[in-house]
Amino acid sequence: MMPKALLVYAHPCEESFASALHAATAEALTKAGWDVDDCDLYAEKFDPVLSAQERRNYHDTAINTAPVQGYVDRLRAADALVLVFPVWNFGYPAILKGFFDRVFLPGVSFDLTPTGVQGCLQNIRKLAAVTTYGATPLRAFLAGDPPRKLVKRAVWGVTKPDKVRYLALHNMNHATHAQRTGYLARVRSEMAAL
Repeated sequence: MMPKALLVYAHPCEESFASALHAATAEALTKAGWDVDDCDLYAEKFDPVLSAQERRNYHDTAINTAPVQGYVDRLRAADALVLVFPVWNFGYPAILKGFFDRVFLPGVSFDLTPTGVQGCLQNIRKLAAVTTYGATPLRAFLAGDPPRKLVKRAVWGVTKPDKVRYLALHNMNHATHAQRTGYLARVRSEMAAL
């Protein structure tokens, strides 16, 4: 049985460099023997808005997954979680933030215990993010680099994978063709080794 990778992609434009990164990531994972569940949030018209009723039901693990059960099932079936997204305003695109808000629920990604938070996604053994920044590395560092921290701390904390990759191309608005081509090659190489 082939290992399954849930590839979560968050960008609305087909002509974007993010779209090229998404395609390269999916292709490299497939060639490396992964069964890729390609979750294009915009194409699937994922609703990122957590409703008032969902918030009221948030801690009730008997019913909190009902509005997003299909996404929960896909997450629980995965051996790897791979995120492809641009960094906008030093954060995730709203649609990806909404995916975490609505799908990474109590009883799904974590349990609240008397001693703290216990991660539930032990099935996720590999975690990767492929992203671009408009900012330079220094500017991202000075801003605290929230997306990197969220992947390498918060998402890692509920999955505890044996392998984590965070790949970033900074200063995207001024990246040359050679820099973009080199980054695509790096992404393919890293995904082939995931």
